[in-house]
Amino acid sequence: MRKILLTLMLVVGVILLTAPAQADWFPGDPFKMHYPQLPDPNGWDVDVTTDTVYDDFLCTETGPIEDLHFWTSWKGDIIGQITWIDVSLHGDVPAGADPNPLIPYSHPDSVMYSDPNTLWGQRFLPGQFIEVPAGTGDQGWLAPSFTQPQWNRPDHQQFFQINIPQIDNPFIQQKDTVYWLGIHIGVADIGTEIGWKTTLDNWNDDATYVYSGWQELIDPINGESLDMAFVITPEPASLALLALGGIALIRRR
Repeated sequence: MRKILLTLMLVVGVILLTAPAQADWFPGDPFKMHYPQLPDPNGWDVDVTTDTVYDDFLCTETGPIEDLHFWTSWKGDIIGQITWIDVSLHGDVPAGADPNPLIPYSHPDSVMYSDPNTLWGQRFLPGQFIEVPAGTGDQGWLAPSFTQPQWNRPDHQQFFQINIPQIDNPFIQQKDTVYWLGIHIGVADIGTEIGWKTTLDNWNDDATYVYSGWQELIDPINGESLDMAFVITPEPASLALLALGGIALIRRR
């Protein structure tokens, strides 16, 4: 009876272990990138309604990217409706490798749309993603794709976590490879704009965008580097197999 109870407890553990991968992500949950880039509650939200923003990451586990989480805010706290989210993955052009001497920093090797070099891209519609409140803070709004970046601070308080918990036809990433994640979001309501949150957990080079060529994303006030808030997690199946291995060990004992 005692073994049965232990087995049942571990089965419950499997459910609890895999459930977070299907919905929200919290600090301390598993990940498979260099480290989670958590949202800065007092940072910037970079407009991804107008253009695509890209940030780089290091893969730490070979396998499919089936679960993605990132953080956003709405300009002026005017909350609208997301109609689609475009996500793409790109190869890396390391710093100094671009033949253009005016682009000494690293950047993706392709753009999101109609570029044959894009590794993977997919559009997610309502029902394929989850948007949940994630916190508040004194945040700024940044629209970088002008000759002079347009910004406002303070601009809004609320921020959200967007979860894409089950990606069909996922990209298979390779361990120890640098990739770039691109995000572009469509909204239903005229006058609403959504931005991708920045992070204090900077890694490698700055996030980038395209405006007459590749541009670094920098803080318009102090000129410091800006990176984006996101995390890529292990597959739910991997977590379940880990827990089931524990069940088998208990049963043998």
